[in-house]
Amino acid sequence: MASSLDSLEGEIETQNALFNELRLSGSDPAGLEEVKKKLGELKKSLGQAKAKAAADGATASGSKEVAGKKKERILLKTAKGTRDYGPAEMFCREYVERIVKDCFSTYGGSCLDTPVFERKEILAGKYGEDAKLIFDLMDQGGEQLSLRYDHTVPLARYLAMMGGTNTQSKLWQVGKVYRRDNPVMSKGRMREFSQADFDISGTWDPMIPDAEIISLICTILSKIDVGEFTIKMVFSRYAVYPQTRLGLFLLLLTNSTNFPDKIGEYVKHKGGPELLAKLLADSALSANPSAKQGLDDMGLLFTYLSAYNVIDKISFDMSLARGLDYYTGIIYEAIVDASAPPGFKANPSVGSSTTPSPALPKKKVTKKVKNEDGEEEEEVDESQVGVGSIAAGGRYDGLVGMFSAAAAGDSKKSATSKGSIPCIGISIGLDRIFALVWPKWVEKGKRSKETMVYVMAAGDGLLVERMKLVKELRDANIKVDFLAKKKPKLPVQFAAGERDEVPFAIILGESEIKEGYVMVKQQKWEMVDGKKVKVLAEGDEKGEKVDREQLVEWLRATQTWKDWEDGKL
Repeated sequence: MASSLDSLEGEIETQNALFNELRLSGSDPAGLEEVKKKLGELKKSLGQAKAKAAADGATASGSKEVAGKKKERILLKTAKGTRDYGPAEMFCREYVERIVKDCFSTYGGSCLDTPVFERKEILAGKYGEDAKLIFDLMDQGGEQLSLRYDHTVPLARYLAMMGGTNTQSKLWQVGKVYRRDNPVMSKGRMREFSQADFDISGTWDPMIPDAEIISLICTILSKIDVGEFTIKMVFSRYAVYPQTRLGLFLLLLTNSTNFPDKIGEYVKHKGGPELLAKLLADSALSANPSAKQGLDDMGLLFTYLSAYNVIDKISFDMSLARGLDYYTGIIYEAIVDASAPPGFKANPSVGSSTTPSPALPKKKVTKKVKNEDGEEEEEVDESQVGVGSIAAGGRYDGLVGMFSAAAAGDSKKSATSKGSIPCIGISIGLDRIFALVWPKWVEKGKRSKETMVYVMAAGDGLLVERMKLVKELRDANIKVDFLAKKKPKLPVQFAAGERDEVPFAIILGESEIKEGYVMVKQQKWEMVDGKKVKVLAEGDEKGEKVDREQLVEWLRATQTWKDWEDGKL
């Protein structure tokens, strides 16, 4: 039976290689269909043979089991709000992460890693109404634990544990966080998701860290190419510990009986300079010392944002709010058009007056469905939900001091007491960004692997020689692969390399080995009518003759290699 299965698998491999070769060469559809039909019949025969072998094995072992006893089946699926990412998707995600981490390092950040779960008391009381979304773990040896909800609270706990010695720092974290929310999988809103955080801690001159953070997120989003984006910001009206007087100024402005009618007028104007000009023109505001200081600080922030050349991305929005309890000053979020539900515009032109869009008929976003256990639960209609903000953050000057005071058992200590460290940061939703980038990635026909070279052999297989060449290239930091078969046919090897769209096929033969050269064939694929199609390679069909000792230099000097390094492949 084993030899029969091996024979069928060999036939399928050969037929599959023939099918790929005909498909890539644009052969006659009728001939291609015939080969496809034959391939299907072989696969069916293989499946039947495997089923028979399994049945024979089950019969032999079944006599040993108790009659009537039936093994319980398991449900093969991921937990609600989680998902697997295949190799092609992970290649795209890693591309996004590399850009984010590179920008973090460019802005002077150092990497920090904190546990994925914390003591429950660390997370309690930090998230307001969202506290109900925290995943609690079962009692673990006397400790009440919860999965982390974000990276901000663990960072503050870390800084408090350092005892205030880490007074000025730029720290970044990338990792999974957990929220027991209703997931919207297609929009990157899940129960397990990845966040990338960058935080600046310590006492610095006013508005410099704030401008740094906003400049950082603009740099990242521009490099990833998420499309047009806007950074909405406001200074929290609950700014109890403002580093500057901006928070106090807006608190005064909001609560004062002299200005309530003007507040609505001011927030209709988007963009920093325009709003500042409106406020400066108000004589009543300018006459108030606290408001005047707030306007000066706002002007200072705009000056820094202009220096970073990101002022055109800023939109003040007094309706903006964050649902977390620890924010104390400026808060902001990055949005794109896809942030809003279909039919609504989430990304108005910066610097223009905001005229509300006509109200659309409201559709029910959630509905009741039964899960596998027969219990009713809410399911979100994903077609009626937007991606939401793709990055958000703000100033939280009191959080580290809160931990320090709690550790000392002194409820009278404030955020300005010894052990407190002012902080400001940004959290980037990597899954939401992936939901925006992945469709573009597929549309452009991007590759899903970094393999640059596929080593092949004609004739007798030359397995050992292939291994030697692969080792040489890997030692030169070239990503290379080969088919793990002793004597594979050349079409089968080409098909394997073409599946991964490897741009260089290196072919070995007896004569090439004796004379010290290899044949290199460059391969290229393009998107034609929405499909990936192999185009004619450079040179003749046999490839180009390259001296083996000069192979690495030759590869790196080609335009194909340079295009890959520039991100064009």
